Amino acid sequence: MKFPVLASLILFIFLMQFRLHRHSRHASDEESSFWEKEAKANSTRRKSLDSLDYIIIPTKKLPMHILEENEEICDVLETIHRLTQNKIVNFTGISNTDLKLKYGAPNLPLLMQYDQNYTLLARTLQKWASLLYEAQYTKEAKQILEFAMETRTDVKASYILLARIYQKEDCPEKIEELKALAETLQSASKTLILRNLNEIA
Repeated sequence: MKFPVLASLILFIFLMQFRLHRHSRHASDEESSFWEKEAKANSTRRKSLDSLDYIIIPTKKLPMHILEENEEICDVLETIHRLTQNKIVNFTGISNTDLKLKYGAPNLPLLMQYDQNYTLLARTLQKWASLLYEAQYTKEAKQILEFAMETRTDVKASYILLARIYQKEDCPEKIEELKALAETLQSASKTLILRNLNEIA
């Protein structure tokens, strides 16, 4: 009885060591590949940014004068106005290494600022839409959220609120369009967004 147990234990230890060694080697290869890519990215020269997909805030099409006396809305509008003076690009899901490879390492600080502007825009649009929706301005909230979708936002609350508006309007096909958009996201929020949309539809 003892020999089979001992043999099984030895075999188990051997298999565990083999798997740990293989995992360690794989991790080492991945790390080496990463640093090679990073070194190449850091040596990439500055490239033109003219081809970037800059986001223009369509202030003339958005409800800029609804509840502008409200303090929270006023803060939102100030942020929107400030953002119109800055360049905005959505780089969600793209690593700094890939940005450097594509546009050049010297451009990274500028690209990061553009992306930070986008993050602020996406959060501000969600807050604005939520405030208007709570104040019964559903049509205006929908306008804001649909613009957010055009920018490929990954703010989960924006998808949920817009889906609920479509649900109230009896537009299930619009919810399906939201799902299709969410499927294309390169974001950690993708799975959760889709799960919530499936619960609504």
